Amino acid sequence: MTVGEDFDELKSIIESLIFASPDPVSLKVIVKTIDSEPPEHVAEALASVCQEWKDRSGGLQLVEVAGGYQIVTKPELHEWVRRLFHEHSKQRLSIPALETLAVVAYRQPVTGPEITEIRGVNTSGVLGTLVERRLVKVVGRRAVIGRPFLYATTREFLDRFGLKDLEDLPKVEDMAEALGMEVPTMLTEAYPTEEILPFETESEPASSEPDETEKVH
Repeated sequence: MTVGEDFDELKSIIESLIFASPDPVSLKVIVKTIDSEPPEHVAEALASVCQEWKDRSGGLQLVEVAGGYQIVTKPELHEWVRRLFHEHSKQRLSIPALETLAVVAYRQPVTGPEITEIRGVNTSGVLGTLVERRLVKVVGRRAVIGRPFLYATTREFLDRFGLKDLEDLPKVEDMAEALGMEVPTMLTEAYPTEEILPFETESEPASSEPDETEKVH
């Protein structure tokens, strides 16, 4: 396909799909949706749309995040958008939840007891909240006595914080400063890797509640 009316129409379709979706849209999904066009044409049109958005001014931007594409407000305008929607406190994460999420993000996969040791407080309830909000998920078990659950971040986490992938995470010191917390020493120390055990069966539930081996008394 060459640049022309058809190509412009294809770009318009792609742009509308990205705009209409509440979640980031991957190239794979776009290709599947526009199944009447060859994948290479769709990819070419998507690249053109991305470039046009880079060159445009205004309050919106097209970003690649969590493995897909999304149209969002520019960071410098977030305060104005927040005022419009009057964020409810229940939509915000508490400081303990943010601190726990930071530990999971930088040390994943990590167990509940390990998070508790780093933060110095019991985190079982906070972990349950993060799992319910789909920011953290259970990915396996640590191959140690008790086989505690291992936690890692999700695509929802990447989307929520505007990250393309985990390599986009800021330095742990910068994250701690943003949260108004001191960097736990253990969070910056070398982290020995251990064998990760898969779930025994596919039907084993990934409960949002840490198992008894993870609770600190």
